[in-house]
Amino acid sequence: MVKEWRLLGVREAFSCRLFKLKVKEFLSPKTGKPHEFYQIETRDWVGIIPLLNEEVVLVRQFRHGSEEMSLEIPGGIMDEDDPFEAALRELQEETGFKANKMELLGVLRPQPALFNNRFFVFLATELEKVGDPLPEESEEIELVKMPLDQVLKDMASGKIDHALVLAAFELLRLRYPELLR
Repeated sequence: MVKEWRLLGVREAFSCRLFKLKVKEFLSPKTGKPHEFYQIETRDWVGIIPLLNEEVVLVRQFRHGSEEMSLEIPGGIMDEDDPFEAALRELQEETGFKANKMELLGVLRPQPALFNNRFFVFLATELEKVGDPLPEESEEIELVKMPLDQVLKDMASGKIDHALVLAAFELLRLRYPELLR
């Protein structure tokens, strides 16, 4: 049986606006030897699948990590403690839509080997246009409305390759299989 490792110590190696890099030393229950591991400590994230009739409202934006354009669901880092409030805010900021119905589809761990945070995935329906998108100063976003079946085809072909977007749609499929035939 696999046993938990005992934490021996923690030190902060780096800190910036978005995350902290921590070095954690754990004692191996198997060998009794200490090992260092790195943890990126960051706030939780939200992602929203906005359904407008038979279309999904997606956002296209440049991602600096991959240095490419990415087609994805709206979302971002939580500034609030409440994931529901964060999802409502991100949806309106990035798309200009307000959701009159918002449902939590699930909570995922984006990369538990390195990150401490969670990813809250919501389904937004009964959308109402309340204004223009208001992206942050460091964001440039293009709205893309796409039929749900085309989103699935683009995921299958690799055109949409953001892992958290694919995971979000899998949660949607598990909850509402009739939507994703």
